[in-house]
Amino acid sequence: MAEARLRWVAGPVIRAVPEGDFAINEAVLIGERRLLGEIIRLTREEIVIQVYEDTTGLRPGVRIHGTGYPLSVKLGPALLGNIFDGLLRPLAGGDAIYVEPGMRAAPEQRFSFTPKLKIGDAVNGGEVFGEVSRNGVNQRLLIPPDIGGRIETIESVGDYTDTTDLLTVATADGETRNLGMQHTWPVRVPRPVAKRLPPDRPMITGQRILDTLFPIARGGKAALPGGFGTGKTVLQESLAKWCDADIIIYVGCGERGNEMAGVLHEFPQLQDPRTGRSLMERTLIIANTSNMPVAAREASIYTGVTVAEYFRDQGLHVALMADSTSRWAEALREVSGRLGELPGEAGYPAYLSSRLASFYERAGRVTGLCGEEGSLSIIGAVSPPSGDFSEPVTTHTKRYVRSFWGLDRDRAQARFYPAVHPLQSYAEAVDELAGWWRERGSPHWLERRARLLQILEEQDQLERMARIVGKDALPPRQQCILLAGELINQGYLMQSSFSPNDRYASPERQTVMLALITRYIDLALQAVEQGVSVDALRGMPVLRKLQRMKEDLGEEALDAYAELEHELDDAFAKLQKETADEG
Repeated sequence: MAEARLRWVAGPVIRAVPEGDFAINEAVLIGERRLLGEIIRLTREEIVIQVYEDTTGLRPGVRIHGTGYPLSVKLGPALLGNIFDGLLRPLAGGDAIYVEPGMRAAPEQRFSFTPKLKIGDAVNGGEVFGEVSRNGVNQRLLIPPDIGGRIETIESVGDYTDTTDLLTVATADGETRNLGMQHTWPVRVPRPVAKRLPPDRPMITGQRILDTLFPIARGGKAALPGGFGTGKTVLQESLAKWCDADIIIYVGCGERGNEMAGVLHEFPQLQDPRTGRSLMERTLIIANTSNMPVAAREASIYTGVTVAEYFRDQGLHVALMADSTSRWAEALREVSGRLGELPGEAGYPAYLSSRLASFYERAGRVTGLCGEEGSLSIIGAVSPPSGDFSEPVTTHTKRYVRSFWGLDRDRAQARFYPAVHPLQSYAEAVDELAGWWRERGSPHWLERRARLLQILEEQDQLERMARIVGKDALPPRQQCILLAGELINQGYLMQSSFSPNDRYASPERQTVMLALITRYIDLALQAVEQGVSVDALRGMPVLRKLQRMKEDLGEEALDAYAELEHELDDAFAKLQKETADEG
C-alpha cells in the first residue's frame, strides 16, 4: 500500500507528503499507534487527512500507511444491544476503561446459525443466506451488496463465532469469496436498494400531538429543534420505546458528558413494551461526547446511518435518533477552520447544507435487495442557541425534512409534555397519510386535524387580545374558542410519560379521543349561538371527564369512549333545554 510522510499537524487535521498513489476518502493509519484517518483533500504534492483520534504526540516525519479502501465499518449481528463510539468501536464489555488509540476490533461473539440456502444455489448481492439467534432475537445474514455468484460450500446448523467463514461463493469473474456473519461497508456510500416506495404509511409514535397533528411517514425525516431544557432527549427516549420500529439506533453527536451518561444509564433500564424484556436487545447506541476527538463526531452520524441501512436491508423498520446535529455541525465548523476554508453563515462551512442533505436523504421506505420491505426513519434533534430557529443548522435542516417538531421553552417550563409548539411545527406528508387513517376507521382524520390547528391558532390570537382587554370582555363565541383551546391542549395534546394509561395512545384510541374532542367543540359553539353561557359550558361535569379521559380510560376501554359520547350528547341536550326554559 502507498505511504506518506507527515509534515504538518493542527488538531484533527494533518498534511503529509505522499510517496505513492492515494484516493480521496481513503482510510489511512498514522504512526506506530495506527491512528485512523481519512483523506479529505488530494494533490500530487500533498494529502490532507482528518484524524478520528487524539493527535497528541504526532510530529513531522511520522509514517502514514494507506489501506486501499474508504473509511468503512464492520456490520454484523453482534451490533445489537451494544454501545459504540463514533467509529463503531465497542465502549462496553472490554477490559480497557478508555478507548485506546488505534483500538479497532470488538471481541468475538457466538451465535446459533441456521442456513437458508444450499450448495449450488445462485446468490445475488443483498440476498439472505442464513439466520442467527441469541436471547430470543433473530437476525438475517446478508450477502454483501457488491458480491454475487454460486455457493460452493455452506456450513450446517450450529454455533459459530461472528468471525467464522460460513460459506464460499464463486463469483462470475472466477474468484472465490469466503463470507461470514460480518461484512464491511463504506460509511459515506448509501447501501443500494431494489426499489423506493412512497411514504404513505405513518410511523406510529404513540404521542398524540405527533401522530395527529405532525405525523412522520415510515421512512420519513423529522427535525426536533429546541433550546436547552425543552425535552429533546426525553422525547427521543419516548419515541425509541413506543414507536412501531423494529430496531432503534441512537446516535449521540458530541453530547455533553452528563447528558450522554444519562442516556447510557436510562436506555438499558427501559422495558420493551413488545416483549417485556430490555429495550436494549433491539437497540444500538453510538455514544460520542463533546470531549472526544472532534472529527469522530463528524463521522458518527454516517456510521449510525450505515448501521441503520444494514438492518433496513434485512427487511426491518429502523428508527434513527441523532442528538444533536448542531454539535455535529460544530465539528464541521472546527475542521473547516483548521483547513483555512472561507466560512459561510455563522462560521459554518459553505457545504453545511449539502452535508445535511447527504445524511437525511438516506432515509426512506424501500424494497431491499433481499425482496423484503424495510424502512429507515431519521429523527434529528437540533440545539439552536437560545432556541433561535433562524440559525443556519435549523434553517438548512428544514429544507430536507418533512416533519418539523419545534419545542417551545415556555411550554416546557409550564411542565407541558411533549413541549411541541403546535403553531411552530408542521408536517408535509399529511395528505399521503390520510388514506392510511381512512383504512383504520378514521375517515375524518384530515378534517379534524385541520379543525384542531385552526382553533389553536385562533386561541393564540385571542389570548393576546385577552391580555389587553380581559377574557370577560370578549364575545361569548371567542370565550368558547378559548375554552376549546384549553381542552385540546390539556385533554389531548398534553401526555404524561409516567401514566400507565397516558404514556402511549394507539391509532384506534387517538381516533375516538379526537372524535370526542371535536364533537364537544361543535356542540359547545352551537350551544353558545343558542344563548348558553360559557360559564355553564365550563361547569359541565362531562367536560371534566373529557379532560381526564386520557388518564382514566386506557387502551382496553375503547367501549367506554362510546358511552362517554352518549353522555356528552345527553348533557348538551339537557343544557340547551334548561337554557330554553329559563328564556
